[in-house]
Amino acid sequence: MSTSNRKDCYTEITTAIIADLEAGIRPWVKPWRSESGNPCRPLRSTGEPYRGINVLWLWRAADRGGYRSPYWLTFNQARELGGHVRKGEKSSLVVYANLYTKTEDDDDREPEEKRIPFLKAYSVFNADQIENIPEQFSGRILPADRSPLDRNTADTASGFFRNTGATIREDQAQAYYSVLEDAVYMPPHHVFEHADRFYSTLAHELTHWTGHSTRVPRKFPRGGIGLSNYAREELVAELGAAFLCADLGISLTPRPDHADYIGHWLQVLRQDKRAIFQAAALAQKASDYLHALQPVLLDEAA
Repeated sequence: MSTSNRKDCYTEITTAIIADLEAGIRPWVKPWRSESGNPCRPLRSTGEPYRGINVLWLWRAADRGGYRSPYWLTFNQARELGGHVRKGEKSSLVVYANLYTKTEDDDDREPEEKRIPFLKAYSVFNADQIENIPEQFSGRILPADRSPLDRNTADTASGFFRNTGATIREDQAQAYYSVLEDAVYMPPHHVFEHADRFYSTLAHELTHWTGHSTRVPRKFPRGGIGLSNYAREELVAELGAAFLCADLGISLTPRPDHADYIGHWLQVLRQDKRAIFQAAALAQKASDYLHALQPVLLDEAA
């Protein structure tokens, strides 16, 4: 892959997300639930959820294409399953990190090899674009407009957040994470219109909680101080909440008090084409950390 193509991955995705934000759209806010009980993240042909920036990008592609299946397959995977991509269908981009080695020569020193990260890309198709594949790939995603949450989903979410061991206090008018106290403050559960809104807010604040120096502290680019780093951290928390809500079957609810952040995110993304990739990676790391705090079930340990 040429250097120009490597840069195109960052440019294409960042440019599209900037356009969404300029239109007031947060591409990671998808009010979907899985009918089959699978995570609402996009899924590989194996059922493994996608991670990081690919979650946002495939959510966006599904929204624009009107696709209802969570599964995404390559052309060859579809063919191996006995199916075929319908004529005229357009693929979507999936990226992954890789490294290439560059040797720098200096007359005064020995040649030095540097490993430089870059993105590689490949194409996938949603199962809705493919004919004659097994029925299991047609698992549907439904609008998550059921309120309140069903008992099992609510109990799962409540247990998940309790198992983190975070100090959570429901005695404030606003939701926030206190770095000094290392505690999350939330309004009481009953003041939220729907349970989804309580848990999606809590997911946001607990993503902030993961950034504590004793857990998975964030490392933002040098020179990004003040408002820039604050905006980056809020973007990480926003994406972390989106990932957690998808995993728990909760509808992510945008917070009205965060509407002003869109302008700050736009400023960061216009200045740094890799910012959304870094934010998604850090959000994934935060999500992984919270998942790792959950007890291991006996059947999983066997």
